[in-house]
Amino acid sequence: LLVGEAGVGKTAIAEGLAKRIVDGQVPEVISDAVVYSLDLGALLAGTKYRGDFEKRLKGLLAELKKEDHAILFIDEIHTIIGAGSASGGVMDASNLLKPMLSSGELRCIGSTTFSEFRGIFEKDSALARRFQKIDVNEPSVDDTYQILRGLKPHFEKHHDLEYTDQALRVAAEMADRYITDRHLPDKAIDVIDEAGASQRLVTEDKRKKTIDVHEIEDVVAKIARIPPKSVSSSDKDLLRNLERDLKMTVFGQDPAIESLSTAIKLARAGLKSPEKPEGAFLFAGPTGVGKTEVTRQLAKILGIELVRFDMSEYMERHTVSRLIGAPPGYVGFDQGGLLTEAVNKSPHCVLLLDEIEKAH
Repeated sequence: LLVGEAGVGKTAIAEGLAKRIVDGQVPEVISDAVVYSLDLGALLAGTKYRGDFEKRLKGLLAELKKEDHAILFIDEIHTIIGAGSASGGVMDASNLLKPMLSSGELRCIGSTTFSEFRGIFEKDSALARRFQKIDVNEPSVDDTYQILRGLKPHFEKHHDLEYTDQALRVAAEMADRYITDRHLPDKAIDVIDEAGASQRLVTEDKRKKTIDVHEIEDVVAKIARIPPKSVSSSDKDLLRNLERDLKMTVFGQDPAIESLSTAIKLARAGLKSPEKPEGAFLFAGPTGVGKTEVTRQLAKILGIELVRFDMSEYMERHTVSRLIGAPPGYVGFDQGGLLTEAVNKSPHCVLLLDEIEKAH
């Protein structure tokens, strides 16, 4: 059971397995296996009477049983729960599959997203235990770049132009940074596809034959709905004058601003773990000296989102669930918390927890 976010390539893994089998690059255990993809919609279509669907599904499973090394791939596997059950009946596709799954007659691969797995699939524990759950994580920016390089000839043929390697790398990096509601590699592929498609719509004399960094930046700015000037693949100019710009807006806090900008430059230079934030700072001082203002100006200068929480609202013990979401078994478990949702929506942001001593 492949579980991962939308667009990380769960279906691609199953298709890749099929391709490997055809190319003969698999161990001899599955060298003569055949991967079948189940189209549940076609099975359900036109089943008028009680038992039509069961008959079709049974016939399909019997055919698979005849073949020695058949692998059944069910995309969006949460749809088999409740598929084909008549009003209030329990005989659905998942219950017809269960006996074959437990006896080992059927090899099955399924794919679903985390939210559907939690909300629909896990509730049927008898079905969930028959699958081994494999988490499909989002690939890193470097992996996405390699994926784009593999796809490059197909897109070049389709759009009739060329992509530079630099453009592909920038597409991966900037899709990761600015397009936050989708996942790699899907969003990076969308960016290079859109960049190519946008050239097809221009008249021939203005059409560019090569897609470079600049075109990718324009596309990302359009998709992420941010002003084009704040999207640039190099933040060097912003960082070079970061200290000066901060000192021009906040007066009398020079030592604090110096250490802040030094830490950010160090992190941007690559001297940090990629999983950790670029800096975590605790501003301490009396009221009105500009602690919040420094943070606001920093977000403005770097051109990124400012997520601000006033922690005096979270003084009671139970209010923490508003920030990070409710634990399993409590109301609202399926919704995220305010803080986690905000950070998921804009991971590249300045997060300000105001008056943090109130919420300990």
